[in-house]
Amino acid sequence: MSEHRPIEQIAADLRRVRRARACFAPGASAAKKIGARQAYDALLVQACGALGVEHRLSALPEGLDREVERFRVEECLKHQGLSL
Repeated sequence: MSEHRPIEQIAADLRRVRRARACFAPGASAAKKIGARQAYDALLVQACGALGVEHRLSALPEGLDREVERFRVEECLKHQGLSL
């Protein structure tokens, strides 16, 4: 049996990292942007595990397909009642 962090905690972390990703100053390093994106994806994967939502985030390389999957996962999580 797999244990998950409380979904409320995962959701709070998702909102925090999502805000941080949206607020990078011009000229922010690529490493910071990549790190924030990877952290956000890892949190999405945790949320999917906690709520039983299928995802392909771990299988897709960076790029348009992964961005589309990220959007699809966000919508599925919202449909499950998760506030992003």
